Amino acid sequence: MYQSLAPLTDYGLWARSSGLEIVLFVTGAVLMTRFVTWIGKRVTGRIDAQATGSGSGSGTDSVVKSEEAKHRHAVAQVVTWAFLVLVYSVTSVLVMQRLGIPLSGIVAPATVVGVALGFGAQRIVQDILAGFFVVTERQYGFGDLIRLNVPGTIAPLTGTVEEVTLRMTRIRTANGEVVTTPNGQIIQVFNLSRDWARAVVDVPIPASADVTSVNALLVRVGNEMYREDERHNLLLDPPAVMGVESLDIDQLKVRVVARTLPGKQFDVGLALRARITSALRHEGINVPADVDTVPATGTS
Repeated sequence: MYQSLAPLTDYGLWARSSGLEIVLFVTGAVLMTRFVTWIGKRVTGRIDAQATGSGSGSGTDSVVKSEEAKHRHAVAQVVTWAFLVLVYSVTSVLVMQRLGIPLSGIVAPATVVGVALGFGAQRIVQDILAGFFVVTERQYGFGDLIRLNVPGTIAPLTGTVEEVTLRMTRIRTANGEVVTTPNGQIIQVFNLSRDWARAVVDVPIPASADVTSVNALLVRVGNEMYREDERHNLLLDPPAVMGVESLDIDQLKVRVVARTLPGKQFDVGLALRARITSALRHEGINVPADVDTVPATGTS
């Protein structure tokens, strides 16, 4: 009878020692995960709040603050992700030790498995290295409007960055679709909201129109738009008239460019196009329907 109770006693001792430690380790890992995730959300939330509060200004200062906020947001996401991976890895090793699995005994099998999986894990290593350089080089960050060239896609992917980790980048397109792309698969990035952006409006006018008068009218429209409080905070300087861009048989195109805050080139371009069309028609100048707005980006 005592011999039959011995295994139960051994299991009881193991449950009160190693078993209890395993429960504590797993519970601690879960609590640590929730705590780190909560801290990460608080940090990114504060960064977004500060960026929103500082975005009320105008000029280069607000642009610099916006870029710094996006970079800090991306760094906070990457640090949170890396810390969670570390917590899970350490917890797994501690649990294996408490289960009596000798770590030295699995070195040889792990080496063989590691070599076998190494070919498949090349993509993961490539993704992590690419994500590391994305963050350190500040190629883009949270809230940036970017266009990605990815092998196998028919057209580039354009959207707003919602999450950046060492392994992947998640963007939301204009249609509301969430696209997750491994960083190692991104071969080229167009950042449409880095430092500052430029709205380019090509205004078609009849070839018989007086170009000097049209240029003066466009300058006046740009200055009026820059002086308005609603648009002044989006523009870094008054829109500039670049002159005749192209000549056709029956019309010519005059280009107007406006430097804007990051990501605001589309709003400014649409507003500028509407104002120009209204002003030209008010002066009796017939405006064709193909007024093009070409958004572009720049660096300070």
